[in-house]
Amino acid sequence: MNKIVTISREFGSGGREMGRRLAEELSCVYYDQEIISEIARRTKLAEDYVQQIIESKPAFSFPINIGVTFQISSNELGKQKAIVFQEQCNLLKELAEKSDCVIVGRCADYILSDYNPYRIFVYANMESKTERCRRKGKQDREMSEKELKRRILEVDKRRAEYYGFITGQSWGRKHNYDLCVNTTNISIKEVTPYISQMLMGTIWNNERYN
Repeated sequence: MNKIVTISREFGSGGREMGRRLAEELSCVYYDQEIISEIARRTKLAEDYVQQIIESKPAFSFPINIGVTFQISSNELGKQKAIVFQEQCNLLKELAEKSDCVIVGRCADYILSDYNPYRIFVYANMESKTERCRRKGKQDREMSEKELKRRILEVDKRRAEYYGFITGQSWGRKHNYDLCVNTTNISIKEVTPYISQMLMGTIWNNERYN
């Protein structure tokens, strides 16, 4: 079985950077925005629209059972959302079966539960998240402190709702993860090698993947 690391993260916590650096340290494939692009290609929907669906709680209400075909009303929007969610599940499983990899977001920790992924949750306090957002993006640098905090809270709220809908679990709850990393006032570049060493020494080479 391939070795899978999933990264769930609060907005602005540096989880995406950590995932990319971990993949480099572990010499495996990194998946993030590529997932959205591939879903858009397969469904023939715009990437922005696919991103919007994946980052919001679905308008329809029925349990999603991985591997089970969706049955919903004739509402076109509902159909498109169901197609995107089903394609996301199919794609994540294909990636997990293809090679060792690090996957950021997309409820991969839950969808790939049969593949026994090592599940990481990355979080930070609000001050650290706003500072990191301002360093990374022009749009965030132009926002007032109040506007940026509101944006962070809104994104995290959508992620929590989406995760809860898909999994029936609480996003960010420590019991759902193997490792929770507080990136408040620390360098992602400096801390990632230690996490990589831990994975290679205690996870990569044990019975978890035998």
